[in-house]
Amino acid sequence: MVEGERPRKLLRLVQEGWLETLRDELRPDEVLDPEERSGRYGRSGDTLLHHAARYGHRDILTYLVEVLGMDVEVFNRDYKRPLHEAASMGHEECVSYLLERGASVDCLKKADWTPLMMACTRRNLEVIKALVEHGANPLLKNKDGWNCFHIASREGHPEVLQYLLAVSPSSWDTESMIKRTPLHTAAMHGCFDVVELLLERCQYKPDSRDKCGVTPFMDAIQNGHVNIARLLLEKHQACPTAVDALGAQPLHRAAVTAQDEAIQFLVTELGVDVNARVTALQLTALHYAAKEGHVHTIQTLLALGADVQAKDGKNRSALHAACAGQQAAAARILLRAGLKDAPDDTGTLARQLVKKPDLIQVFQEMNIST
Repeated sequence: MVEGERPRKLLRLVQEGWLETLRDELRPDEVLDPEERSGRYGRSGDTLLHHAARYGHRDILTYLVEVLGMDVEVFNRDYKRPLHEAASMGHEECVSYLLERGASVDCLKKADWTPLMMACTRRNLEVIKALVEHGANPLLKNKDGWNCFHIASREGHPEVLQYLLAVSPSSWDTESMIKRTPLHTAAMHGCFDVVELLLERCQYKPDSRDKCGVTPFMDAIQNGHVNIARLLLEKHQACPTAVDALGAQPLHRAAVTAQDEAIQFLVTELGVDVNARVTALQLTALHYAAKEGHVHTIQTLLALGADVQAKDGKNRSALHAACAGQQAAAARILLRAGLKDAPDDTGTLARQLVKKPDLIQVFQEMNIST
């Protein structure tokens, strides 16, 4: 790694785009010594070429490559090339220049990301077009099994997706290493326009499941995107009571993430049973909300008719779940909702789980010994 005042000055000039000053600093009769020519900056080991590409200084790129002879394929410690930098920051002129100078269009950085994948994290369609027109392969996948279509779906760029479908019609038909589709990802991240496009243009199966059994509808619900959940119901025949690998419904997953609006939608509009149980564990949504300490969600569930006395497969109520999670506020609500007068075996087991002082205080307030 380069050290000293001169290398730091060179780096600052490159980052700020001061080409004339950089030329003065590196006089025509002066040659960079080997340390400066291959100088590495910061923990990632970036070169001056990386910084010029990252900041979008085409003129400095030209100077570094054509006058100082720096290699367009130089890579840092993460194997990131200048082309990755320019593509990820949306600098079309720098991308085009590097490609014209022979930069490998599908070079891989750490985790097998290509410049095209990096470009798809932004809306700059011109950069994406430049890469594709120079031969970038839209079907390549990174180590997680994501191709560029999957990445654009996460970012919410319908115009990028439309272009990718035009140049690579099969790019939609992809799954990650854990069997998640672009539809899963768009639903999870609340990209309504993208979900709408995917349902119109692509042939995803209704309620397709990832390795954990999660459907796009579940992703939408557990992240609070009710508008997307409605869209999946109307245009993709999603099932609001489908279960994941553990037997949990969207209702249970919404309780874990405290998505009260989604819970209201499921129960009041779709008629989902508020006391539905997870197949494997016999837990209710109230158990999950209590364990996580989601006070408002507990109140929402109780208002919708959740059974405060419901037991799981090990004869534990939501109060047990709250106590096991040391959730004092949740325990207080449940005790006030009717568990104070629960049978002795219920109260005894719950009291055995109490450890935190504020939770002990809750039981004392209710005149329950711990």
